[in-house]
Amino acid sequence: MDQEKNTRYLYRAISGISEDFSGRLLEVPVGTGVLTMLVYKTLPNSDITCLDYSIDMMEKAQHRAKGLELNNVKFMQGDVRKLPFADENFDLVISLNGFHAFPDKEAAYSETFRVLKFGGIFCGCFYIQGENRRTDWFIKHLYTPKGFFTPPFETLDSLRKRLESLHKQVELEAVESIVCFTCKK
Repeated sequence: MDQEKNTRYLYRAISGISEDFSGRLLEVPVGTGVLTMLVYKTLPNSDITCLDYSIDMMEKAQHRAKGLELNNVKFMQGDVRKLPFADENFDLVISLNGFHAFPDKEAAYSETFRVLKFGGIFCGCFYIQGENRRTDWFIKHLYTPKGFFTPPFETLDSLRKRLESLHKQVELEAVESIVCFTCKK
């Protein structure tokens, strides 16, 4: 992916976060926080929870947040298959490059939907199959055997159908093999 496409996918993936967002936000998985901590710096009135299964990844995100003096961001170790939150608890749920790695995608979709408030936004991005043969080859022969990605993988059509069955508004854009989405519950 060239720089222009990379910038487009990153911008599109977080486009569900309004500039004046001041509600409750859940990011799952947070990973190292490289894509979101600078965005969170611009949201001082938000209550942000970052969750990840990997303690090592989360510690890197915590280090980033500390360096940016983010006081409105808290971190939790946890599993997307069983989120430790009440129903309809968040105004926004964001997932960047996570769903292609989750071993139980059905539970991940169900749980992120469950904790999202009615009228809330679900946005993010992840790998989808069938948009770029070279990327599909790398995923199949390198990333899946190493355990970085876990099948089954969505296609653009299967994801559209899945998200439209859950949310009342769905916007999708494929940038190479990454799908960016913004949905309203």
